[in-house]
Amino acid sequence: MRLNELSDNPGAAKDRKRVGRGIGSGKGKTSGRGVKGQKSRTGVAIKGFEGGQMPLHRRLPKRGFVNIFRKKWNEVSVGRVQTAIEAGKLDAGAPIDVAALVAAGVVRRAKDGVRLLGNGEITSAVTLVVDGASQSAIQAVEKAGGKVEVKAKAEASA
Repeated sequence: MRLNELSDNPGAAKDRKRVGRGIGSGKGKTSGRGVKGQKSRTGVAIKGFEGGQMPLHRRLPKRGFVNIFRKKWNEVSVGRVQTAIEAGKLDAGAPIDVAALVAAGVVRRAKDGVRLLGNGEITSAVTLVVDGASQSAIQAVEKAGGKVEVKAKAEASA
């Protein structure tokens, strides 16, 4: 076997269809695209366009309400706090607030504050300073001998 004797399997390499090369080719003139108009041109992809009729996504009514002032909370479970204390990332003796949680890597960044959730177990007596807490989280921390301080909501000044 020599290099000049190598060949592909019959039918494996198919020649591309050359369009627009005369009426005898079967793909002449309009090159299989139909006749005239925007879509006969190259590079046209009109998502949702319905030929001038009002598109479906504009005919259907809008539903619901989106509050642009909604707060984005970091949700932290008491079990996650306990894991960070056991790993030595958090000091159980000092009050644990948002800055301490960010420094320990429990939350990536301080959004609009931290909300404490009651998932998991906590055994350390800690003082947590958070923006919100579930009843189960408060009960779990107090059962372990700790305390949860929920920051007072800022009053709207009119």
